[in-house]
Amino acid sequence: MRLFLSLACLAAAGPVFAADPLAPGLAAGQRPGPYSSLVSVGSQRGQMHCFICETKDSPAVIVFARRLSDPLAKLVQGLDQALIDRKSADLRAWVTFLHEDESAFGPEVVRWSKQQGVRAVPLGVFQDVAGPPVYRLNRDAEVTVILFVKKEVARSLAFRSGELTEARIAEILGAIDSIAPAEKK
Repeated sequence: MRLFLSLACLAAAGPVFAADPLAPGLAAGQRPGPYSSLVSVGSQRGQMHCFICETKDSPAVIVFARRLSDPLAKLVQGLDQALIDRKSADLRAWVTFLHEDESAFGPEVVRWSKQQGVRAVPLGVFQDVAGPPVYRLNRDAEVTVILFVKKEVARSLAFRSGELTEARIAEILGAIDSIAPAEKK
């Protein structure tokens, strides 16, 4: 009987936790603030750089990640292609890894980017696992994605470990059309 009740409680509680989306930090309509990270992969490699500062009114996608993963690689590969497909829209995209030791984690990011074939998306490390304070990133999020244009957040999503699925990656990449439509071929 005890086993039955325990299983019933787990079954009832499971969907509640799985269905509860994480609060991503910045909400639609808010302004993404400037921050600098040490660039590990990209044209500013080895330098502290603020991508927000150079973005101005261009459409952009920021990905904050706490670890390297295969789903993140698929998202970054999709962003690579989105940058190519939306060149005339001046779409910007970059990944900021949140880590306590940027000098130790940077070489791992470089190896990972080569293994994954990252071409156009810059990757940097912000030395604080909480992320830039103005973003108020959810501590339970492994990956947070923020889409914005004209200095205003259009969409913000946060994912726990295991939640960045193929379907969610397709949703993110599809949402880019709302800030930077793809060029017609």
